[in-house]
Amino acid sequence: MTVAIGIPKGSTPGESRVALVPSLTEKYVKLGAELLLEHGAGEAAAFPDELYEHVTFCENLAELSERAAVMLSVQPPNIEEIQLLHEGQVVVGYMNPHRHPEYALAMRDRNITGFAMELLPRITRAQSMDALTSQAAVAGYKAVLIAANMLGRFLPMLTTPAGTIRPAKVLVIGAGVAGLQAIATAKRLGAIVEAYDVRKATAEQVKSLGARFVGLEVDATADGGYARELTAEERETEKSMLADHIASAEVVITTAAIPGRDAPKLIFKEAVERMKYGSVIIDLAAATGGNCELTVPGDEVVHAGIRILGPTNIPALLPVDASELYARNLLNFVTLIVKEGELVLDWEDPIIHGSVLTHQRELHYELSIPATYEGALKQTLAQGGVK
Repeated sequence: MTVAIGIPKGSTPGESRVALVPSLTEKYVKLGAELLLEHGAGEAAAFPDELYEHVTFCENLAELSERAAVMLSVQPPNIEEIQLLHEGQVVVGYMNPHRHPEYALAMRDRNITGFAMELLPRITRAQSMDALTSQAAVAGYKAVLIAANMLGRFLPMLTTPAGTIRPAKVLVIGAGVAGLQAIATAKRLGAIVEAYDVRKATAEQVKSLGARFVGLEVDATADGGYARELTAEERETEKSMLADHIASAEVVITTAAIPGRDAPKLIFKEAVERMKYGSVIIDLAAATGGNCELTVPGDEVVHAGIRILGPTNIPALLPVDASELYARNLLNFVTLIVKEGELVLDWEDPIIHGSVLTHQRELHYELSIPATYEGALKQTLAQGGVK
């Protein structure tokens, strides 16, 4: 037997990644899978159709959805795309239930089994499937390059016959995967780097990369290695301490995030106004509201001569390697649910159990969804939406 696995082109604006790269097709065949690829799915990631072997091409999403038992995606299917899915179909990819709860509700009502890559449990077995980590590394690297292009001066120190140019100072807020990659990249470019995190355990990692660690006296490490929310008193202490470091930096890259919550506000208007004219802030938390109170997601703001960029999908700016990494994450997950050409969902497996978002018309995730979303979805259905 063979299970049909479909890879759509996707329609999310600005998304250039693809869920399958040519180098991995043979590995799927060995699992007993039949690969179905929508024409042009990999073109934006520099993988044209002719590079793919062992695949059957589908003319459009409707044909792909009809034939595939499993769909692998980068972004979650939207309402129109969910209409094309059939009952019992499995979809694996980013689901972003906090940003798009209406998609999760529509998949639930359509009886789609959805696995969210961002919900994978933080256990050793799941490391090879951890798309959040792989894509965060891409984001941290690219963020520094973007900042270097925006800043009107060199990052490294230069000694010339005309004199010496001092190195630029970079502050990275948040020392997770994205932050550590940003630190490493900024150091390689010759900048003086400081890094802040509320988790004291990150101090040694920061120092090992050649950066100076700045932090609070408290340790705000939570379960799973993430950061907990600070108390009101801790936030005031953090605000005052960070403001001085922000003021002395010419590039600030923020990466602080709390899973399932809006990004914590760490950079305030007063701190921005203390920065040197022409400085740059790259807010990698823009998609969840931003770490800077002046950030506009998906746009650039100039305030008091400071350029504040709020990118919402930096990995898509590096689609070749981002797709390579993400496609491997997906393949490693699929090996858990496809056995000898058959779809097998072992609900005793903590990875499968922990990453499921929707199954059998139920939402398998603790997400508080406002009633307005339920109402909006019902209105969509009444107007000819999901059937």
